[in-house]
Amino acid sequence: MRKRMMWMSKEEVGVCKKQMFNDLCIEIKSLSPGSRLTFFLRNKIEKCPKSDRQEIVNKTSSGCTPLFLACMRGLSEVVEYLCSQCEANLELKGFYEVPDDRSVHYVTPLWCAAVAGKKEVVQVLIDHGANINSVSDTGSTSVRSACFMTHIDIVKYLVEKGANVLKPNFNGGTCLINSVQSVALCKFLLDHGAHINAQDIKCKTALHYAIEEHRLETVKLLLDRGADPSIRSRLNDDAIQTACIKGAYPIFNYLIKFINVSMHEVADGYELIGSTFLDEHHDIQEAIIQWKRAASIRELYSAHKERLPRIKPFGFAKEFETVKELEIVLLDQDSIRVQSLLISQRVLGPTHKDSIFRLMYRGAAYADTGQYQKCVRLWLYALELRINKDTILYNEVFFTSHAIVKLFLDIVEKHPPNVAAQIILFEDAFHALKLIGEEIGPSQWLLSIRPQFKRQLTNFDLALNVFLHFTHVVLKTVLNEQQNELLHRYMRSIVKLNPHTVEHYTMLHLSVNKSSLNSANILTESDQRSPFPSFEVTKLLLECGASVNASSDNGATPIYLACFKANLKVQIIRLLLANDAHIDQGTTCRDSAYHLLLQYAKFSEEFITLPVLALKCLSARAIRDAEIKLRPGEIPVELEKFVAMH
Repeated sequence: MRKRMMWMSKEEVGVCKKQMFNDLCIEIKSLSPGSRLTFFLRNKIEKCPKSDRQEIVNKTSSGCTPLFLACMRGLSEVVEYLCSQCEANLELKGFYEVPDDRSVHYVTPLWCAAVAGKKEVVQVLIDHGANINSVSDTGSTSVRSACFMTHIDIVKYLVEKGANVLKPNFNGGTCLINSVQSVALCKFLLDHGAHINAQDIKCKTALHYAIEEHRLETVKLLLDRGADPSIRSRLNDDAIQTACIKGAYPIFNYLIKFINVSMHEVADGYELIGSTFLDEHHDIQEAIIQWKRAASIRELYSAHKERLPRIKPFGFAKEFETVKELEIVLLDQDSIRVQSLLISQRVLGPTHKDSIFRLMYRGAAYADTGQYQKCVRLWLYALELRINKDTILYNEVFFTSHAIVKLFLDIVEKHPPNVAAQIILFEDAFHALKLIGEEIGPSQWLLSIRPQFKRQLTNFDLALNVFLHFTHVVLKTVLNEQQNELLHRYMRSIVKLNPHTVEHYTMLHLSVNKSSLNSANILTESDQRSPFPSFEVTKLLLECGASVNASSDNGATPIYLACFKANLKVQIIRLLLANDAHIDQGTTCRDSAYHLLLQYAKFSEEFITLPVLALKCLSARAIRDAEIKLRPGEIPVELEKFVAMH
């Protein structure tokens, strides 16, 4: 082979190597566990110089080298051959799909073998000098990922060979956190120096994760070894609160015996765990048992609770404290569910992630049974809490506001206008509008600060779209002149802020454009349900002072977007023209609304009276078409702007 390759051209040598590589990959993929390469292929490879062998085995197919494929399949003899005879690069990464969660990672052969549970392959790689602490695309070492898969024998071997059990991944997850499913593995790691109270980026320890997974025996081991149950996560959950949120009743009972806590905290715990049984597991009987237990403790130990003020979203309901008050609540199922929300709000705090989730879940249950106003009030309260905690630049705020928009549009679509106006009250729709609108100004200021983050810019764009959808709904609920004046006054204050998207599309642009939220299939299942382009919203914006000739980064004006076939509504175009829209203002592509309307006139029977283009407009276009470069000062500044506009 070596002599034959000497007489080949470079192209022929390359083809020969490629063929050998393909043969190698095909054979590795077809071998059964414990097999080795065929003599024919080994003989063929060994006749090549070492440098050529190395080049062949370091090529990739679908992102994987032959060594990586052999490691994935557990072919230890093939791995040994590739390492010893071909000097394969042990650190060349490939793509590995974890069977348990179907996640794909870019990892080294050692990581792949460790996660796949191929101990013999791991031993071969370590013997040939593989970096035992190399990391994956998420910063996870081989030993940490083997812990996640509970390959105890591989973990022990890697630790014996010097693997670092303290090294976390990019999210701060440690080997111990990844091992809470196995008491034996946790004990081994603790015996070999694992930090028992190490926290990840969520400020959670191994104890938090053991509780979340209902691992009672692991919890006992961690507490016996000195785990601190008072450490709080980023959501402010300690061990007891985590057990209550996850409904881990046996762990909760163990914790209150192991930890010295007040009876007030014990009662809070029983109430919260009862709420979890009701909201998460739909077990109303178990919830009642836990609540009665809590009420008895409060009466016995005088452990009174500070009840929250009564508010409209909960129908001004008051949380029970005594067994007698609880028995009155039990007469009505809806009252029971409201009590669950009140408990979550008091114990966890109104802005806690689980508190808001339970509000959204209960609201959805109301919507499913046609109790729309109860749903709207709960969801508006959830949106208010999210905005007070964060801003409209956060994903969670958009998800909540999007849910309300979708509910409103469903109601408007499924009911006659007079019925929809009775279901969606003006006060509720206008409150939703103001919740988003009040954040537009502060968010604009935040986005003016560098650096700017793409996710926040995108969320602001989505917030503007949500605001316009709320505007559309409010217009459907206006019943009198006083409400109409209130809406106009508020919209004027928002228009003065001149909010726009990343590409400088104003609210007027968005109001005449069909895509908006539907462009990403975020809002509705079908574009046919989109309320945009909206004549009513466009008219309102123009009445409130929106600039009719505002241009985006690509020079598009509202009338230009309105003239696209997908957006075209003659009523809107006439409205824009009546408000002095400049029909021949050019885009960066040298297109204009005038050209689009001329094309539209060819296939439409609807008649649009186009204004006669002024001589100055024709002159400006002639200068542009002729690509005449004007020297500074050759014409007045105002004329320069006018020419540039065309």
